[in-house]
Amino acid sequence: MNPRVLNMLSTLNSLEIEQQQNHNYIEEMPDNAINKKLSKENRIKVLNNYFFRNKDIYISRHNRFAPYPNHSHTFLEFNYMLQGSAQQIVDGQTITLTQGDLLLLDIGATHSIAALGKNDLLINILFRNNNINIEFLKDLRRSRSVLYDFLLKSSINLQQKSRQQTHLLFKTANNVKISQIIDSIIEEYFLKREYSNTIIKAYLQILITNLVRDYHLPENKQKSKKDKLIIAMLSEVDKNYQSISLKDLAKKYSYNRNYLSNLFKKEVGKSFTDVVMQKKITQAHILITSTTLPVNNIIETVGFSNKNSFYKKYYAFYKEKPLASRQNQNELF
Repeated sequence: MNPRVLNMLSTLNSLEIEQQQNHNYIEEMPDNAINKKLSKENRIKVLNNYFFRNKDIYISRHNRFAPYPNHSHTFLEFNYMLQGSAQQIVDGQTITLTQGDLLLLDIGATHSIAALGKNDLLINILFRNNNINIEFLKDLRRSRSVLYDFLLKSSINLQQKSRQQTHLLFKTANNVKISQIIDSIIEEYFLKREYSNTIIKAYLQILITNLVRDYHLPENKQKSKKDKLIIAMLSEVDKNYQSISLKDLAKKYSYNRNYLSNLFKKEVGKSFTDVVMQKKITQAHILITSTTLPVNNIIETVGFSNKNSFYKKYYAFYKEKPLASRQNQNELF
């Protein structure tokens, strides 16, 4: 972290000096930053898009020495623990952030924050969902395996039961790349250099890409026998998608082929054939956009025997032809 920026973030402001004396929260938001109608309906303070009047992303250091009351917001928010620790209650769940932790709060999530000490530096990064290109996010999701999606759904169901998940906690203390990206975002914002808004938006996409790539799902120790079987099958698809068949898996796990087919469709929500096809298409897309290999070679590499079938399915999935995907990717750099 740039020493000048770190010094700025560590220096007490006037509100903190007063809060340090009496430990009572002092409202820092102007009236037009609070949605009075939603606040009245939900009986908690709801922050609106006031922060984005002149910029796409708003960053601040959380004021210390007094507890921040329960509130919600109409935008997405990252809470980054730059230094020290902080305790929050997010939709009734207690979460303790330690140095390097990054908490993503969805629109509508409610949370309160316990009083921070002098050496606790919590950074708020606020952004609207339209700051992240929708196609960019779709492509991230498509690049994840169906196994990842299945495990994510299982972990959410286990932790949240019937409730919608409103936050994700990323333990990034040992991820040097993540900390460098966040430091760069914070430095660009507070140093107010030329083109900083454009650079911050680009860094935000890079940050989210790395978080998605490195996110580790919490271990679910309550997996049923069926879940374990589906996870094993999906793992096989990830490893051997080029040549895998349901017949081979039925033989390997000693199950009737039709039983496996029906169970897979019920638990995953897609047929085994569709999942294998998706894996082949997404792997082809990765090779098309990240290498200069001829498309015909890529088609063979991912296990397609019919080129016409590949082109039809690729277009149906990505809404563009393979070479157009490669060209669009090249134009980004």
